[in-house]
Amino acid sequence: MTATIHPTAVIETGAELGSNVSIGPYSVIGPNVKIGDGTRIAAQVVVDGHTSIGENNQIFSFTAIGGEPQSVSYKGEPTETRIGDNNVFRENITVNRGTMDDEGVTSIGSNNLFMAYVHIAHDCRLGSELLFSNNASLAGHVRVSDYVVLAGYTLVHQFVRIGEYSFCGVNTYCTLDIPPYMLVAGNKAITHGINVRGMRHRGVDKDSLLELKRAYKTIYRSGHTMAHALDELSEQGYSSAHVQNLVDFIKASTRGVIR
Repeated sequence: MTATIHPTAVIETGAELGSNVSIGPYSVIGPNVKIGDGTRIAAQVVVDGHTSIGENNQIFSFTAIGGEPQSVSYKGEPTETRIGDNNVFRENITVNRGTMDDEGVTSIGSNNLFMAYVHIAHDCRLGSELLFSNNASLAGHVRVSDYVVLAGYTLVHQFVRIGEYSFCGVNTYCTLDIPPYMLVAGNKAITHGINVRGMRHRGVDKDSLLELKRAYKTIYRSGHTMAHALDELSEQGYSSAHVQNLVDFIKASTRGVIR
């Protein structure tokens, strides 16, 4: 089935549309845009820049994807925005393309839900199975792993990394890396335990959850320095790959992690 395009929509020469794509009234699709099969674009959406959007995405009204980054270093280079499959972008979302200060790409995985007024800045790299509630905003160069939830009005500082399965509460302000599996909240954010509910929902086994709880107590509630806590955790021993992932994330952090 060919694309369904409203007569008032503007599809610039060079744009590539897959089969069964629908584009609503007054939407504008730029000349370097590729849109995969089954993607639905509502009224008054703008997709610009060198942007590729996968299959079966839903993009609601007043969303702007692939626009120029809000960066004084950007000089019009042909940087990119890449989006996977089965994502939902609700109303008034902005996704900015990358800059040459990084790898030149803003990327988003698949099966994500972004609620209204979310902002994803230049050079962000997002995984899959994410949920961003209304007004959650990422500054530039943020890295977000899979299965992360950002509650409404969460703000993330540039260059922060967010580990998988983590959950940020309402009005959270994040200036440091968030290790995987953490519940964090506050301004500035602090940890409030392990995201047990989120991990159970994703099928993490009971033994791994118990080891993660033990690791959390050692790292965050023992009163030790981070280096001492990691050494003690190693001495205690653990078998869970999730605990190893937590340790590796903390050791790789250059900004420091939320405590």
